Amino acid sequence: MQKHPPAAYPAHPPDPSDLSRAPDPSVPPSPPVPSRAALLARLRGGPGGPGTSTLRIRPALPAPAPAAVPAPRPASVPERPSAAPSAVPAAAPAAPGGSRGNPAVPELYCPPPQRDDPALAEAVEDRLVAWAEETGIYAGRPADVRALAMGRYTMLTYAHVEDPDRLLAPAKCTLAQWATDDYYCDDESAGAVPLRIATHLSQALAAIDPAHLPAAYAPLLEQAMRADPVLVALRSSSEHLSRYATRCQLTRYRHEMAALFSGYTAEAGWRVSGRTPPVWEFLAVRQDNSFMPTMVMLDPAGGYELPVEAYADPRVRGAVLKAASASVIVNDLYSMHREDESAAVNYNLPALIEAEEGCSRAEAVRRSADLHDELVHAFEEESALLAAAGFPPLVRFLADVWAWLGGNLEWHRTSARYNPAGRATALDSTRTPGPTHGGTTA
Repeated sequence: MQKHPPAAYPAHPPDPSDLSRAPDPSVPPSPPVPSRAALLARLRGGPGGPGTSTLRIRPALPAPAPAAVPAPRPASVPERPSAAPSAVPAAAPAAPGGSRGNPAVPELYCPPPQRDDPALAEAVEDRLVAWAEETGIYAGRPADVRALAMGRYTMLTYAHVEDPDRLLAPAKCTLAQWATDDYYCDDESAGAVPLRIATHLSQALAAIDPAHLPAAYAPLLEQAMRADPVLVALRSSSEHLSRYATRCQLTRYRHEMAALFSGYTAEAGWRVSGRTPPVWEFLAVRQDNSFMPTMVMLDPAGGYELPVEAYADPRVRGAVLKAASASVIVNDLYSMHREDESAAVNYNLPALIEAEEGCSRAEAVRRSADLHDELVHAFEEESALLAAAGFPPLVRFLADVWAWLGGNLEWHRTSARYNPAGRATALDSTRTPGPTHGGTTA
């Protein structure tokens, strides 16, 4: 169990706006506030603070060009987000999506991946496949589980974690989430019953946030938990996470899983009723049905803790939710053709924009990409302002989220699931695990 941050750190990150107030002459002057360019450089540079001095950070792939950092400004006149764009170094976006895997996806504004370690990815993959066999999810389909490249996904997104067992914790949790979507919501051939989705997801939540029943009924619940491979996987993955997560971090993970299941249920309602939601409603639901449960494990996997008061700060939560929403737009863009080939009712952003606006698919894709870029820019701007307070756990967490975005895009760009040739092969073979629509990833 990880210890909480040293008591010297306040639970709340200081308000950056306080830095602009007139100094009290009775108080020693504060150190200069870094420029906005310097704050963005800190965000992109990786984790910092206690416990990170020996952390090995590998250069981004490809390494961005060094940016000139202006001299610090006085504490009484901090640089604001409205400063001239020329003062801000342009982020180095990943290579255009059209050049890697899926030619239909345009270039997206996003950081490049911070590392690519095939050996580490394979070490996580081997352990994850063995665990999937033990729990019984995707029974008899180890090749399909391996084809997901979940080890590579976790290696890319948790770019500052080197320990395979620490990486295995979020890998297990993420695969269990996908199995929940497959078996309960998405794949009727695997037993999904649309009218029982809410009931199944309530049981799934009890697997990670244990239900406490009267003595006469507790054995029946336990019997159900052990009989369903999805529930076994959810419970087992949460137990692995608890090796590294504090109680507060586990509670945070459970909260985000409850929100995810709420999103699953909302999309199931659309399918059962045959209703096509407006784009605004879809985006609101996708904020719940997003990668937040995966992103929220960044600090326990990394061996530190963002205090709950900081995580719940509306400024922090707003920034992180924007990053999560951007990440599922990436998923929608890369999965849309795979979903077009499915017989199921599909809900993804380009298709809904196309239907609502009466535009072409190409225009809908471009608008979706613009929405993604707007959200990533907003996360970048808001994170830089939050970093001005210099609260080490928060600066590190925001840097981890930034790196996570780059790894998430890289996995989508290079995964066989979204490569046109890979899709053609999949059409002639058994369906690989993972949702085909809705869900955390498609």
